[in-house]
Amino acid sequence: MASRRDVRLRELIQQLGEAIHESVIESEQIAGVVQDIRKHGFDVLLMLEATIGLNEVTEDEAASDQLADGAGDSGPFTHSDVNFLRSLRISVEGDEEQNGGESGNDEASSS
Repeated sequence: MASRRDVRLRELIQQLGEAIHESVIESEQIAGVVQDIRKHGFDVLLMLEATIGLNEVTEDEAASDQLADGAGDSGPFTHSDVNFLRSLRISVEGDEEQNGGESGNDEASSS
C-alpha cells in the first residue's frame, strides 16, 4: 500500500509534468519556430521526454545545504548542485581548490 507521502509525491510529479507541458504550449518562441517550419512545407510533431530525478534529502543534508546557501565554499550551490554541474563538465567559480587547481575547462567554455 502506498504511503501518503508517496501519493503526494506522485501528485507533485504529475503537476511538474503539467507545468512543463503548459510552458511548452505557451512558449511564443517555440510557436514561432514551428510556424517557420510549417511555412517551409513541413508539418511538425513535437514530442518531448522529461526525466525527473529525485534524491531524498536527509535532515543533516538539508541543514548543511541551508547553511551553504550563499555563504558556503560553493557559493549559492549545494553540494548536489556542484556534483551535477561537474557531471556536465561545467566548472564552478571557487571550485578549483576542490579539483586540485584544475581550470582547463574555463578557457574552452568561454569561446
